[in-house]
Amino acid sequence: MARTEYYDDPEAPEPNSLVVAASAVVTDDRGRVLIQRRRDSGLWALPGGGMEMTDSLPGAAVREVREETGLEVEITGLVGTYTDPRHVIAYSDGEVRRQFNACFTARVVGGTLAISDESTELRFVAPGELDDLPMHHTQRLRLNHFLEGRERPHLG
Repeated sequence: MARTEYYDDPEAPEPNSLVVAASAVVTDDRGRVLIQRRRDSGLWALPGGGMEMTDSLPGAAVREVREETGLEVEITGLVGTYTDPRHVIAYSDGEVRRQFNACFTARVVGGTLAISDESTELRFVAPGELDDLPMHHTQRLRLNHFLEGRERPHLG
């Protein structure tokens, strides 16, 4: 299913759903960040996705990381909440969503890195190399908030 992200675009379609989602900044012991190249957009992104009725919000992040990367993680903190109404995501099936995303920090506790049907590539990237990768600016915002080492989570 194809996906198009819009930000502050007057041509963006009107949302027809609101989705609660979670993502995670997963780091390794060298301080590198786990990112995936999304199959639906070709852009790099943090692992994450929609919360299911049986999930807690942190549990959704753990499940999504497992499903999308093969890794088991433990949540270690909160980067922030991201609810900007100017960010709209349109899917080829007709869904046009606004998303409430809670972005967590996490560390690997098990599993084996494996590409899922949602990605074409996975890698741990040094923070200094992230700027060279194509990604939607909302993903970059989350990464920048993480890299700033803020005392308090972003609330937005």
